[in-house]
Amino acid sequence: MTDNENFKIVLGKAMAACSRREHCISEILTMTKSWGAVEIESIKIIKVLIDEKFINEQRFASAFVRDKFACNKWGKLKISMHLKAKRIPAEIIKNALDSIDNEKYLKMIQDLISSHRKHVKAKNNYELKSKLLRYGLSKGFESHLLYDILGELDEE
Repeated sequence: MTDNENFKIVLGKAMAACSRREHCISEILTMTKSWGAVEIESIKIIKVLIDEKFINEQRFASAFVRDKFACNKWGKLKISMHLKAKRIPAEIIKNALDSIDNEKYLKMIQDLISSHRKHVKAKNNYELKSKLLRYGLSKGFESHLLYDILGELDEE
């Protein structure tokens, strides 16, 4: 098989993958290399995909944020770390995270904490709060928001 034939095959596979769901550049680079493309071919394929609007990092980041927030109930910190791992630029991450409505964000944290509270067994209030705090942090929520919400538990 010639280099040109391999390039066309890998490009076709990449286009098909991008038409099924959103992908970022780093994901496509990994895919193209696994399909046997050398680095120069992979870079050319990425350029074609960007020019043809198959790949758009902002669109990918927005979809990722929307899905992880709504479906997985992740906080901004966890979402941000996963996008950084995919080598998405910081400015794009910030813009995508800004699309989350603050009221919905706080409501989701409160709902998650109160829902998880029903299943937590604790000997005292201090242990309960520390378990709820660890849970919230593991979901990627900011500690200052969790402290505020857990502070409201005392008032109940």
